[in-house]
Amino acid sequence: MNKILWMALLLSAGLFAAGALEGAVEKQPLNVSAIVMFLIFVGGTLGITYWAAKRTKTAKDFYTAGGGITGFQNGMAIAGDYMSAASFLGISGLVYLAGFDGLIYSIGFLVGWPIILFLVSERLRNLGKYTFADVAAYRLKQTPIRTLAAFGSIATVILYLIAQMVGSGKLIQLLFGLPYDYAVILVGALMILYVTFGGMLATTWVQIIKAILLLSGATFMAVAVLSHYGFSLEALFAKAVEVHEKGEAIMAPGGLVSDPISAISLGIALMFGTAGLPHILMRFFTVADAKEARKSVFFATGFIGYFYILTFIIGFGAIVMVLNNPQYLDVAKQAIEGGSPIIGDKNMAAIHLSHAVGGNFFLGFISAVAFATILAVVSGLTLAGASAISHDLYANVFNKNATEAQEMKISKISTIVLGIVAIFLGIAFEEQNIAFVVGLAFAIAASANFPVLFLSMFWKKLTTRGATIGGSLGLATAVVLVVLGPIVWVDILGNAEAVFPYKYPALFSVTVAFVAIWFFSVTDKSQTAKDEIEAFDAQDIRSQTGIGAEGASSH
Repeated sequence: MNKILWMALLLSAGLFAAGALEGAVEKQPLNVSAIVMFLIFVGGTLGITYWAAKRTKTAKDFYTAGGGITGFQNGMAIAGDYMSAASFLGISGLVYLAGFDGLIYSIGFLVGWPIILFLVSERLRNLGKYTFADVAAYRLKQTPIRTLAAFGSIATVILYLIAQMVGSGKLIQLLFGLPYDYAVILVGALMILYVTFGGMLATTWVQIIKAILLLSGATFMAVAVLSHYGFSLEALFAKAVEVHEKGEAIMAPGGLVSDPISAISLGIALMFGTAGLPHILMRFFTVADAKEARKSVFFATGFIGYFYILTFIIGFGAIVMVLNNPQYLDVAKQAIEGGSPIIGDKNMAAIHLSHAVGGNFFLGFISAVAFATILAVVSGLTLAGASAISHDLYANVFNKNATEAQEMKISKISTIVLGIVAIFLGIAFEEQNIAFVVGLAFAIAASANFPVLFLSMFWKKLTTRGATIGGSLGLATAVVLVVLGPIVWVDILGNAEAVFPYKYPALFSVTVAFVAIWFFSVTDKSQTAKDEIEAFDAQDIRSQTGIGAEGASSH
């Protein structure tokens, strides 16, 4: 049960944590409604890609859609990037399994990340150009800082893509009846098409359309559930308590995280990790100015908050409508007795609820939306990875005299290579327990990316030495603790007891990163360090106003 809850928690963080879909997935008969709607969606998004390709001529167009996305559109796109299929299935499934705890978790996560993003979004937009490494390296040495930032970005992206591809293959295999390998290849091929030809503009509109479809579908399900109980949450909860095997216990909080250290560490990972995710940070460069960046966070928070409320209602709706329906009785028993609410065909509570409230047609719609969700997330990830390779490494480390045309060429080559790598890794990891890669991706983002980015904007005494050593130690600590922790050391490697007792390393790895950055910065007495400290005031003015000298330091 602890393992199931851990995976469900990661899912509800907005990740496609394919570890929760591990195990045998029974191939289903072809769902005609789902296939038709899927083809409509793919046809529409390929049309958008063709339209976007004609408008993607420069590096700015490719990386940031020319900075022409409005705050509302960007907020919707962030929500589309964030509200994964696993978030939809994971939170509703967690509520179906554990009741009220699902709401506590989703709300706790929701209120954490906007605080951080509100702090960094305006400064990020004023200081950066294409990636968050632009900001981290603004007044520091280009080569070590961009190398560290790019490595953190690429590591996070690849880990995410493994989880996304394995999860997408199994979910599509489940919902559409397609063979696993074909499903992974299909996702990878469409991902390459969207990003290579349409860049950020196509990716943005795929994410916006996906967000609209998912919110519409979830709204219909929630309204359909409430309509059966006179739109009374009290009546819905009373019926859920009556039919659920756990009774009133489903309305009581507690039990998701076993100890205070794990709770604090999980909270740090989710809050700081989200603020260090390269594909989320990259979205703030698509708007015209800092004002629109703030609007993006405001609208994204609203959309995501509304979505989490819907998933809570859907979870309780699955309890009352699935448990009361003899057709789904086996589903209920397996979930309550310890089977994950999202492993295999019979345990997908939200999917079964969609069939209960809307029949085969609506089941097909929700299945197609799940596929749209996959494409939106992997497209954003791939674009972030390609930009780290082409902009941060190639154009600013390996070939500083690169032309824009050369950088664009490397971007597209990187996109194709990442797509092929993602396909191969997705197929290779089909039978593996890859739940740990999700936690590792969060830990790297929280321990390597976020501390360097945050302190570069807010701490005057940050130096290149401090950022490089501290960020590297944070990254290394996160990786080592995940390997020594219960998921890898015990569940995967088969050892009797974990060397590191906690599943979430962020409390320790983030602390190591911040302390090391502070120590190695304040003890750096070099002339370079003094110049970097003096350059902070000019950077600070620009970060708050958008006015000031261009670019990063040249040393």
